[in-house]
Formats: sequence, C-alpha cells, structure tokens
Amino acid sequence: MPVIECDVDVARKRLEDQGVTVEPGNTEHERWRASQGDATAVAYENKVVIQGANPRTLEALLREEGGRAHVYFDGGARGNPGPAGIGWVIVTSDGIVAEGSETIGRATNNQAEYEALIAALEAARDYGYDELHVRGDSELIVKQVRGEYNTNNPELREKRVTVHELLRHFDEWTLEHVPREVNSRADELANEAMDQA
Repeated sequence: MPVIECDVDVARKRLEDQGVTVEPGNTEHERWRASQGDATAVAYENKVVIQGANPRTLEALLREEGGRAHVYFDGGARGNPGPAGIGWVIVTSDGIVAEGSETIGRATNNQAEYEALIAALEAARDYGYDELHVRGDSELIVKQVRGEYNTNNPELREKRVTVHELLRHFDEWTLEHVPREVNSRADELANEAMDQA
C-alpha cells in the first residue's frame, strides 16, 4: 500500500488535471478520495495513501516526475517451454516503490525473461523516472539487449526491439547481469506467478 508524503492540495490538482474525479473524504480525517480502476487514493493531512489491487496508475499520477530508480526483473518457465511467470521490483532510496508478478501463459525461459524486463520498464516509465539502473540474472538477455550477443530467434529479436523502445523513455540507463541472490525478490515473485500458472 503506497504512501506518498506530499502537499495534498497539489496532489488533488494533479489528479483533477488528469481527469480523475476527486470526492470529499468519508471521515473527518480524510481530506479527499479519488478512485481509478481498482485503486483508491485517500488524502490525509500531509500524505496520500493508495489502496487497492493495482495502485500503480494512481501512484504514478501523484509522484513527482523524475529521479533515479533501480529495477530488478526475472522470468521463468516450468518446462522449456511451459507455464511461465514474471516478477519485477522497482527500488529507490525510499525502499521498494512497486513490484509485480503475473502468469504469462506458455513460454520459454528466455521469452519470460524478456516479458519481465518489458513489464518492469513499462512500470518505471509510468512512474516517470528519468534514470534507471536495471538488473537481471539472465546473462543472455542482458547481453542481447546491450548488443554483446546476437539475437537469432525472431520472437526474442522483436522483444529486444520493444525493450530498446522503452529504454528511450529514460535520459540515462544501465543494464547489468547480477547473481540470482541479488535478484531474489524478483525471482520470488516470478516463482509465485509460476505456482499459479
């Protein structure tokens, strides 16, 4: 449940400017509430708390633009190909800002890794970060995206193009291969998704 420390009047205007309907709060402590999709933002004295299954869109509208984030991604398949899942985490100096996991149907490990990277980059773009440090435990994917390895598979080549299109949204970015232990939360989320596949 994201909590954003902010001037709640400025936050309200930002939401209204984006076409989000803002209503009065339900209690004397609530300044206002706004809902979008399956998420609700509730404003208190100096903060906004976002509740619901998918708070990302509302949170992105409320957060200040810019800043630096660290992104971790992981994807996998049980069987190759097989039921697949992805996981990703966005971390800033404030800690974990957002994380996600989902099943993606039947895929290979490499397809799942690319899907995880794409989902992570889309989330970071939606949050408005301008500097990104991306880390994953798939050496193949990292080296393909960085241009150190060729991408012979047409489907993976297409996913690599999508990754590069997303990376253009950031002023500065790095992509590095890390051991699985460093990528443990994204790995855990991907495994949770595969458990549900």
